[in-house]
Amino acid sequence: MAQQKLGELVPVGGGDAIPLLQDVLSVGRRESCDICLKFQNVSSRHCEFVFSNGRWTVKDLKSSNGVKVNGGERILPYTPRALKPGDEVSIGQHKFVIVYDSAANFDEPAVEEDLFSRSLMEKAGIEKPKGR
Repeated sequence: MAQQKLGELVPVGGGDAIPLLQDVLSVGRRESCDICLKFQNVSSRHCEFVFSNGRWTVKDLKSSNGVKVNGGERILPYTPRALKPGDEVSIGQHKFVIVYDSAANFDEPAVEEDLFSRSLMEKAGIEKPKGR
């Protein structure tokens, strides 16, 4: 049985689109990642895409070269960033456009994080997450 495609990452400048087939996808250089990008400026476990409530979010896993959305500043490590269809996501130096059908209301916050679930040091990316 074929998996349902939840969207795709389309490389800016050309190349084959990467289908998004699961609700949670890890991205990095490691073969064990769901999306393996074999580039020197991509960390072994670089970021994670999560599909929830009709929208995709991206979370930097404290990568060396970071994740940017629409050419802006690097997103904070371990902090989900909502992605609208057509947003450009930079993973290291590699740019992709996320394409998907959304039923989400983007005026609402993407993730309601429990304020006390992580220490300030962890939120700032200074400490590694405990038990993760």
